[in-house]
Amino acid sequence: MKNKDRSEYSNLKSKIYARFFILTAAAIAIVFVLYRLLWKNRGGDVVLEILRKAGLSREAAGIIYQSYFRNATDIIWIAAVAFIFLIMLRFFLNWFTKYFTSINKGIDALLVEDDNKILLPPEMSSTEETLNTVKQTLRQRKLAANEAERKKNDLITYLAHDIHTPLTSIIGYISLLKESPDMPKSEAEAYLDITLDKSLQLEKLINEFFEITKYNLQEISLNKQDTDIYYMLLQLTDEFYPVLKQHGNSIELNADENLSGRVDAEMLARVFGNILRNAVSYSYPDTVININAARDYENIVISVSSRGRTIPKEKLKSIFEKFFRADESRTTNTGGAGLGLAIAKEIVTLHGGSIGAESENEITTFTVRIPAL
Repeated sequence: MKNKDRSEYSNLKSKIYARFFILTAAAIAIVFVLYRLLWKNRGGDVVLEILRKAGLSREAAGIIYQSYFRNATDIIWIAAVAFIFLIMLRFFLNWFTKYFTSINKGIDALLVEDDNKILLPPEMSSTEETLNTVKQTLRQRKLAANEAERKKNDLITYLAHDIHTPLTSIIGYISLLKESPDMPKSEAEAYLDITLDKSLQLEKLINEFFEITKYNLQEISLNKQDTDIYYMLLQLTDEFYPVLKQHGNSIELNADENLSGRVDAEMLARVFGNILRNAVSYSYPDTVININAARDYENIVISVSSRGRTIPKEKLKSIFEKFFRADESRTTNTGGAGLGLAIAKEIVTLHGGSIGAESENEITTFTVRIPAL
């Protein structure tokens, strides 16, 4: 890139040198022409005539001419060349500053939201390319930010609507229980079970609200320590037992009991917590979720596979974007705010690793690679 810039700016330098040379040559040529046409062989007579018209005698005019003009001819013509050179230098600077004017216009064009390319003089092609790249990047970032904001607003709208439903049910069933103290025990227990279920739904929706609002405020930083990766995964399976049982799922962990690495255990647990939550939400009931972990040279490779509907390839490309949901239909039973996998990607990237997803034949697999050291 440096060699390319040097080559392109060498064209500009060559043009500046050429202009400067032409400017100097033109100043000398103009003075030479003036000397040949106006001064040579008759310049002295012209000066004497002017002095005599000013009221000086012929003798006095001759002395002044000899002292101040004839003996200083070289200085006078050097000054003439310098004077004309300065005049032409002004035109040169006006020509040269057009490049700065073009760059300023190009910078102003960065803020204009259109598809027009920024055009600079051919000698500034490298700067032109850079400005157009910056403009395209800014435009893409703004579009991405607008799309994320739109998705966020849609989710908030959906959540506000969804919260109203379980809340109404909770109020309704509690009112029934209060108004009917003599209600049969079996019927009251059924109402209490429904109320508890709706309360849990409401808690989940409120947690999603918190997840959305805190996403842009959080700053993720790592605190790496030697960590027992196997124990961390085993602990996660225990923590997810109630969720797995409710959905009829189970986890099968295949990993070396001595598997360890220097990572941020809390953050990495958050990564696999989000992946497991996603796996449970979108897997078929009564299926097994497989976790495989092993060391691959200097990396630790951990994969989570679940059986469920195949995710289309076009959606798989966007699955790690914030506020993206593989299931676009808004339900309270599946998915979340669409931030879990986006946060997981950020944490894995901070570890210097990578995360990817594959989905074929109703098997979806998330694979995380992180340096062991």
